[in-house]
Amino acid sequence: MTLTLERSPPLVRDRDSDLELARSLFDDLRRATSDGKGISRVAYSDRETAALDLIASKARELGLHAGRDAASNLVITLEGSDPALPFIACGSHLDSVPQGGNFDGAAGVVAGLAVLAGFLNEDLRPRRTVKVYGLRGEESARFGRAYIGSRSLLGQLPPGELALPAGDTGRSLGDCMRDVGVDVDRVARGQAIIDAKSVAAWLELHIEQGPVLEARNLPIGIVQGIRGNVRHRTIACIGQAGHSGAVPRWLRHDAVFAAAELISRLDEHWCRFLEQGRDLVVTSGIFGTEAGEQAIARIPGLVSFSIDFRSHSRETLESFYGLFQGECDRIADERGVQFRRDTRCDTPGATLDQVWIERLKAAARERGLEDEEIPSGGGHDAAVFANAGIPSAMVFVRNANGSHNPSEAMDLNDFVHGVAVMRTAISKVIQ
Repeated sequence: MTLTLERSPPLVRDRDSDLELARSLFDDLRRATSDGKGISRVAYSDRETAALDLIASKARELGLHAGRDAASNLVITLEGSDPALPFIACGSHLDSVPQGGNFDGAAGVVAGLAVLAGFLNEDLRPRRTVKVYGLRGEESARFGRAYIGSRSLLGQLPPGELALPAGDTGRSLGDCMRDVGVDVDRVARGQAIIDAKSVAAWLELHIEQGPVLEARNLPIGIVQGIRGNVRHRTIACIGQAGHSGAVPRWLRHDAVFAAAELISRLDEHWCRFLEQGRDLVVTSGIFGTEAGEQAIARIPGLVSFSIDFRSHSRETLESFYGLFQGECDRIADERGVQFRRDTRCDTPGATLDQVWIERLKAAARERGLEDEEIPSGGGHDAAVFANAGIPSAMVFVRNANGSHNPSEAMDLNDFVHGVAVMRTAISKVIQ
């Protein structure tokens, strides 16, 4: 009697392999880059490098080529039989905010590697090359600028930004990039590392950083577009210090009351914009007096704060920014203070590619999933690729407890659904 061993169906094999790969890599990333409370792999740091090295090692173990480009981004390649064809690129970033979560960014890089591992398991030799990128410096937390790795890749990093100081050490961005092997001279010249025309598409999986998928009980969503933003990293409200009991209200120049009034008035304008059906979010994520000079019995003479406006509409951003400037001038006049703003930082939003959105939605339906479309409030490297003329699309994966904190909670079963949708969509165009 001959026994025939039954092989698991392909979908089951893929799911089990994806789960095993994801669990292993996320555990390794957490161990390598934990700060004791959350995850800290800030841009162009040793921990960010350690994360790139860890993913590269796993890729080589799978039989894939892994190396660094001139901007020190990780590049993993599954070579196609016709390398002259524009390639499919996918991935995300591997840096984090200080004391952040383990899935923000990293999920997209692990997903890209899982997609390639699935193709290898199926003995699929694509006609079109597929590359996975582990991009550096997507977060703005350390240098006040986002998308450093992807903009460097496309020759779009303004040379003046290389002088930006790191928030933790004060060292320049250029020096920190040079430390990890970036060809800073090439980046400064604005010389692209890849030609945008050589990229057929950019696909990015990312955890949702808001609560929508969780509230709707959906494992994944297909992203419609990405909000742009206008921000100031530091605004100083300069008043006049004084004794809290000796200066009457009419003679005060209280920086805290002035800054608080500004935020309150912006909130009122924000409500009116929403009532008009205009897309907008407003945040002041940093706000405080100077700890070294402030006391309970001292009228504060200085308050520093940040401001961040986001919208899909450029007109909405400019309109709201005009109101912000007007309120600064009015409150300064009324309260006898000054508002000094650092350089305004603009990050454009992005329209994602409708053809790829439909491909991803069809792939979701093919896998028995809802094909829900969802907007992206956060910025992503996909915006840089889309605005460079590269067809771009994104898959969001459900994630509880928000993002940019140690409590990010992506269920790996949801992650595997996202990987399967990406793999199905990519497989349609590479053979």
